[in-house]
Amino acid sequence: MNRSGKNHPNFAHPSEEEFARILDYYGVEWEYEPRTFVLEQDTRGNILEAFSPDFYLPQQDLYIELTTLRPKLIRIKNRKIRRLQELYPDVNIKLFKRQNVRDMMIKYGIDEEAEKILDSEAQ
Repeated sequence: MNRSGKNHPNFAHPSEEEFARILDYYGVEWEYEPRTFVLEQDTRGNILEAFSPDFYLPQQDLYIELTTLRPKLIRIKNRKIRRLQELYPDVNIKLFKRQNVRDMMIKYGIDEEAEKILDSEAQ
């Protein structure tokens, strides 16, 4: 588990690192991918599908998932979040979609990273 104020983990995407920097700047405690939720198992208990949200904010008891996927591809992530909410109704989770992530980066002066998200839309 990694919390703000300690060395940052190896993030899967630059937007995650920028999000962590924003949280650090505002003194928000966070953990990176601290828990994996089982979404589907076979009859033997083998995990067939699981989901690990990007961040957990313990003071808010809130999981955050960031995505910069194109809108057409986000359907899979939305399905996983819906399934997580069905199986774990007490878990609070928020999805920040591409536009949310980009807008947040622009708001906090991280235009270069926001531009990368814009560029990836053209692909």
